[in-house]
Amino acid sequence: MARFSPDFLDELKSRLRPSDVIGRYVKLQKRGNAWWGLSPFNKEKTPSFTVNDDRGSYHCFSSQNHGDIITFLIETQGMSFPEAVESLAADAGMELPRSSPEEAARERQIKGLAEACEAASVFFQKGLHRNHGRGALDYLKDRGVTDEQIDEFDIGLAPSGRTELKDHLINKGFTDDVLVEAGLVIRPDDGGATFDRFRGRIMFPIHGSRNRVIAFGGRALDPNARAKYLNSPETPLFHKSSVLYRFDPARRAAAESKEPLIVCEGYMDVIALWGAGVKHAVAPLGTALTEDQLGLLWRASEEPVLCFDGDKAGVGAAHRSIDRALPLLKPGKSLNFVFLSDGQDPDDLVRDGGRGAFDAVLVKARPLVDVLWDRERAIRPLDTPERRAAFRAQLRDLVKVIADKDIRGAYGGELAERLDAEFGQRRRQGPARQNPWRAAGGARGRQGFRYQEPPRPSPGLKRRGAPAAWRREAALVLAGINHPTLVERQESAFFELELADPALQALLSAVLTAFSNDPGLDRAGLKSHLSASGAAGSLERVLNDPELSKHRFLRPETEIDEAEQGFLNALAHHLYESTLKQEVARSASRIFTSGDEGWKAAAAAREELVNVNRAGDADTKDDGEQDRLNAVRERMKQSVSKKFGR
Repeated sequence: MARFSPDFLDELKSRLRPSDVIGRYVKLQKRGNAWWGLSPFNKEKTPSFTVNDDRGSYHCFSSQNHGDIITFLIETQGMSFPEAVESLAADAGMELPRSSPEEAARERQIKGLAEACEAASVFFQKGLHRNHGRGALDYLKDRGVTDEQIDEFDIGLAPSGRTELKDHLINKGFTDDVLVEAGLVIRPDDGGATFDRFRGRIMFPIHGSRNRVIAFGGRALDPNARAKYLNSPETPLFHKSSVLYRFDPARRAAAESKEPLIVCEGYMDVIALWGAGVKHAVAPLGTALTEDQLGLLWRASEEPVLCFDGDKAGVGAAHRSIDRALPLLKPGKSLNFVFLSDGQDPDDLVRDGGRGAFDAVLVKARPLVDVLWDRERAIRPLDTPERRAAFRAQLRDLVKVIADKDIRGAYGGELAERLDAEFGQRRRQGPARQNPWRAAGGARGRQGFRYQEPPRPSPGLKRRGAPAAWRREAALVLAGINHPTLVERQESAFFELELADPALQALLSAVLTAFSNDPGLDRAGLKSHLSASGAAGSLERVLNDPELSKHRFLRPETEIDEAEQGFLNALAHHLYESTLKQEVARSASRIFTSGDEGWKAAAAAREELVNVNRAGDADTKDDGEQDRLNAVRERMKQSVSKKFGR
């Protein structure tokens, strides 16, 4: 890579007038000492973009962009800094400085390979218009390719002979070694004579920087050919994963039209769209988009549109692009997706309906987050808590791979909202449970006895019990705050947890939202986030409650395994108080028969369960509590089953 000294850059800029360079891309008019034109950064009707040759700079009043000719090429044409300097140096007739003899030698090598590829391209183009090219021309015409498109894309034909290209280029002075290194001919492993790589194929030149031909794609004319499309191999000149077909012309067209780049699947799609007036389309070279190709796209367009066939292969390619893009997302840099009807591609679409048909599908482009959500949503049915938990876990893992903290937080928040909208509503608006004590308007039950409404506690009893109930729920939330790893370990428990206290429920929601936004939060980061949220008051009360601090599992210094066991015990206690106690009472009332042994067993089981619960109040660290609760509940079920034959 060339290194450019300040002196070299100053000399480069002194040789070129900004109005000449920028005037190739923006129509400028002279007003006084400056040139004015429409902004290349925003769509506008009144010129707000000015170029001053004396100062060697430009300024855009609508966007506040400002810079020199190098900056202009970087910001409007999507060039890298070296590319911009190299392009301007070529215009100024300046030799690029070399940092070492090795780099100078490499540049000479690259130049020689590019010259061989350029000579091959000319050979192919001429071949298309000779007698043996008639079949290829007929094929292109049948595909709707015009003479204008053939000339614009330098489409050619590789003849069927085994060494026709090789013989032509050898006569032009190129060596066999250069042709092998350029990927134009193949040297057999057995050491035999070299032969042409491309034979009997329609040829599409692939260009790199400075419009140099660096490789080829070939489409077989023989329907029985082993490979329908064949690309050049990796060479010192051509790295397939770092190149997009027609990138330079497309980025210039995108900059001029201020429209996003369109990414298609193949050469013919790009050519067909160009013929329909969509000149800002590119294509990867037979591979899923790579990190380097995404970088190219984002240099030229903040949100390029990936256009895929609507079949299974097209959807699969889109999904692979999402996985590749997620870690690289940046503020303002993302992808949109268009899926065509099953079996269609852009070539078919514009051939049948022209530019209007393509514009009609572009307006339906969907953002990356929508396609990601739909993909994960469709992987499994979400009809059980376990499947919904797996869905949440998978979304959380996907959010974790996003490197940029702001984007990671934005995705976490968005997906958390979607989860709440879909599954939170299901919990809140699900089918109402019938109160068994009011079954059939108080009609007689199956044993002929009326179900009675359980007596409600007096207001005084409610007031006396409130602090204990609040601490029971607060302990569960505090466990997650002081031990963030616990939230990940017991994700389902936290997400399914419903608290009676509205302030604690709001604090729990804030905790879960914070983790959705940034799964990597530690204790300090979580508390900082909560302190700045609407749940700050509840957080302060929970952290400073003297009774909660007595429980060892709630202390920040407690090891995670011990904290997890304490949380599970506290959760069992909470579930008993909020749900299981009512289930036991309901079962007992249904078994009511004078002197019935089933009722006695149920009453005994209920008493045992109450005693276990009291023991849990005294010491939430009892490792056997959950087992005892489960055992009592099972005996309760057996008693009910025995009584009613269920």
